[in-house]
Amino acid sequence: MPDQLGEVDFALAAFRQDGAWQLQDIASPAFESVESLSHALRRLPGDAGAVGMVVVDEDFFVLVRVEGSTTRVLLSDVTAADEWELAQSAIDFLGLPPPEDDDVEVPAGDLDLLADLGLHADEMGALLDEVELYPDEVLSDIAGRLGFGTLFDDMVGLTSA
Repeated sequence: MPDQLGEVDFALAAFRQDGAWQLQDIASPAFESVESLSHALRRLPGDAGAVGMVVVDEDFFVLVRVEGSTTRVLLSDVTAADEWELAQSAIDFLGLPPPEDDDVEVPAGDLDLLADLGLHADEMGALLDEVELYPDEVLSDIAGRLGFGTLFDDMVGLTSA
């Protein structure tokens, strides 16, 4: 597998404190696996837990949501598990078999992990179906729908439309 640490485009944590969204960088090694990511997210304050957003090599993203002792995961592309440790840890966490050579790029995990924040499974599925969008653009759209789009775009260097 490639050196994952050098290929992480960004790793951010989003959480609401006193009703306002906060974003902060997640440092290595916290983004190396779903387990280490969820552990780091549990340390953050937050009215409704925290959401970790990691993009690797402009190829895929992982969303990890922690609330109390509950961890929920969404991987944007199951085939990424063939090349990336973080994606493989998401597959392992979800209890899924390794991807087959003929598998297509489909998401895996909890499409409804942000429903209580206003982004339901059908909307998440529609975003993930937008094949022409890069992972950071999908996460920018998600951030916008949750109410911290400008903050997200500023942190990752995207220009808001």
